[in-house]
Amino acid sequence: MIAKYDGRAPRYTSYPTAVQFTPQVDAETYRGWLAALPRTEPVSLYLHIPFCARLCWYCGCNTRAVNRHEPVGDYVNHLLAEAALLQGALPGRLPVNAIHLGGGTPNMLAPEEMDVIFGALRRIFQVTPEAEIAAELDPAVLTREWVRAATSHGLSRGSLGVQNLTPEVQAAVNRQESFEEIAQCVAWLREFGIASINLDLMYGLPHQTTGNTLATVDKILILRPERIALFGYAHVPWMKAHQQLIDEAALPGAAERLDQSEAAAERLVSEGYVRIGLDHFALPSDSLVVAQREGRLRRNFQGYTTDSAQTLLGLGASSIGSLPQGFVQNIAQELPWRSAVNQGDLPVARGVVVTDEDRFRAEIIERLMCDLSVDLAAVCGDHGRTLHELASEIAALGDFSNDGLVVLEGNRLTVTEVGRLVVRSVCAVFDAYFAPDAGRHSKAL
Repeated sequence: MIAKYDGRAPRYTSYPTAVQFTPQVDAETYRGWLAALPRTEPVSLYLHIPFCARLCWYCGCNTRAVNRHEPVGDYVNHLLAEAALLQGALPGRLPVNAIHLGGGTPNMLAPEEMDVIFGALRRIFQVTPEAEIAAELDPAVLTREWVRAATSHGLSRGSLGVQNLTPEVQAAVNRQESFEEIAQCVAWLREFGIASINLDLMYGLPHQTTGNTLATVDKILILRPERIALFGYAHVPWMKAHQQLIDEAALPGAAERLDQSEAAAERLVSEGYVRIGLDHFALPSDSLVVAQREGRLRRNFQGYTTDSAQTLLGLGASSIGSLPQGFVQNIAQELPWRSAVNQGDLPVARGVVVTDEDRFRAEIIERLMCDLSVDLAAVCGDHGRTLHELASEIAALGDFSNDGLVVLEGNRLTVTEVGRLVVRSVCAVFDAYFAPDAGRHSKAL
């Protein structure tokens, strides 16, 4: 079964996925999309901070390590300039219900830089009092002063990278930190009123075992975070050159990865966490669990979310935006991104126009990723289609069904609990662009 289903598949944080982005969507296209946004409909913002104090060898993000602050400060100036360009293209001062700082390491920003950034955002947008403001944080460089500054600007959710607490595993991926350091960071977040904390864990790292995975889980359970994300390490050294520093011989195989993932999941569920979609867990009172129960859980480039905004505006190198007309991505490399901003251009590199067919398939995929279930006839009806148009896709589910991974009862397709492990591959059946042999995605297991 593992050999049969351990192919490659997208993570489906969007549909179409970023593989389909092309330069045909450019700054002029984006400017037209921005001008057409409704003035009263809330949007969300994503700010990408591509700097770290250390480069973790497993990382798949667009970031680089710096040992002095000047590049960060210069980047902030360009980020503000890009925000001004964005303001000039918008139809007005739009309301904002969510802001996400990702990276990289957003807590590389100095407190005074946070002041300037949030001051600019509040001038350009109407940041609502109830806006959720979240940041991805590296415990190694987090300070009490930074938390104080961030919460003064409304930070309401913090996500700390933990991955694995075993020294041998940490050394193998260049990320050393102790449980005590993690606990101190959580204490600072709690001290300043952060009511929602997420801890990121990983499986499939070099020298990782089921035993040390569970030992890590047991440690972080002491901190009782509201959310836990459990990601599988995606080894793609042809895309991320620094992953070549990882000893491939030390990587666990597919069966070992599966053991680590499921043992951790079972432990978390036994401790009261609710399993959400592919890789998230949350306490029963958490908004993600409530959204899942009510059928309004969403998935975007930050993973599972309760954010219902139809528009996400990205700022910074490599950031991706989502608008009703399609997706747009900024230039990924810092120097060309800075150059475009200096020239007064929206620094767009590529994107994709979303068609009616894409929206139809995107709804099926998102519901499977979020709910593990979808009423195919209802989605067809909502998009003016007939179930007959999905005949080939339904037929392609035969192996999944025969192996007990999905169940089709009437018009409702449900991924079973065992099938949850290959939900990305189930979604790929409905992906009109998916090329299974292209080798452009991470392993499904």
